[in-house]
Amino acid sequence: MHKRYVSVAAALGLAVAALGTSSVASAATSADSAKSTKATVSAARYAGSAEEAAANKAFFEAVVKAVAEKRAANPGVKAVTVTYSTQRAPSFRQQIATSTSIWNAAVSNVKLQEGTSGTSFEYREGNDPRGSYASTNGHGRGYIFLDYRQNQQYNSTRVTAHETGHVLGLPDNYRGPCSELMSGGGPGTSCQNAQPNAAERARVNQLWANGLAKAMKQVEAAK
Repeated sequence: MHKRYVSVAAALGLAVAALGTSSVASAATSADSAKSTKATVSAARYAGSAEEAAANKAFFEAVVKAVAEKRAANPGVKAVTVTYSTQRAPSFRQQIATSTSIWNAAVSNVKLQEGTSGTSFEYREGNDPRGSYASTNGHGRGYIFLDYRQNQQYNSTRVTAHETGHVLGLPDNYRGPCSELMSGGGPGTSCQNAQPNAAERARVNQLWANGLAKAMKQVEAAK
């Protein structure tokens, strides 16, 4: 029985914030991949790690940068919107829609919106021994992978909302109570809460107010 969520981060260009299995996850690159990327994949333990924190931060910063670049190219656009695609996760469209509604009602400085082109991330589905996780390529695009087995064991909307929380900038806190969305699988399969608590809502609003302003300055300076 899976009771914990695990994060996996690749050292070069790949960041993953994951809801995974109770054991320590590990990954090995193929010989060809190792030659071409020279990347090292490391596993983060249940209690969290520096790699895990870096993975969460990388995903958020990549998305914020992409949003800032879009706003710089279209200065008349005032709304801060992060778009996503569900085309590769048809089985979870209801959970994704519910997760989007939860976050859009919870925060005011950023909104999630489904789109078909120019999206910042997409949802995918399938089987993975790591469970569900969020991953970015470091350039403003990434995906949330939703694992079939895990979504049968845990509240599926909670899993989806938790992973979406990484896109919005929140790290895992496996030691937290069920009332804390980012505690993930820490409280066990009986936890049904899919709502971020007050502290998590405030943190997302703060991150997007400060993070976007910083990213906009960087984009302007790079012109």
